[in-house]
Amino acid sequence: MIRDKSSQKRGRRKVVFSLDAPGAAKVILMGDFNQWNPKIHPMKKDPGGVWKKITMLYPGRYEYRFQVDGQWENDPANHRTCPNRFGTYNNVVIVPQAQSSK
Repeated sequence: MIRDKSSQKRGRRKVVFSLDAPGAAKVILMGDFNQWNPKIHPMKKDPGGVWKKITMLYPGRYEYRFQVDGQWENDPANHRTCPNRFGTYNNVVIVPQAQSSK
């Protein structure tokens, strides 16, 4: 599931990624916003078994996936996808521009 909230810091917006995977030992958020680097966005599990990661992203379009115990998984709460070069699909998140306060 993805939620976004505006941030006053340099035009970036808060995006919360989450995945319900209570049986997982390790979940990593990877995408083009972190060059698919597994060391940048490890996720933390809450007591209910939901893994979460808050990121600050500039407005734009981003592709991402979760790596759950070493296996790629898509975000079941986000049905926006696009094909990738490996013959599978990445999820897509669109971070909107902040609303003008005029």
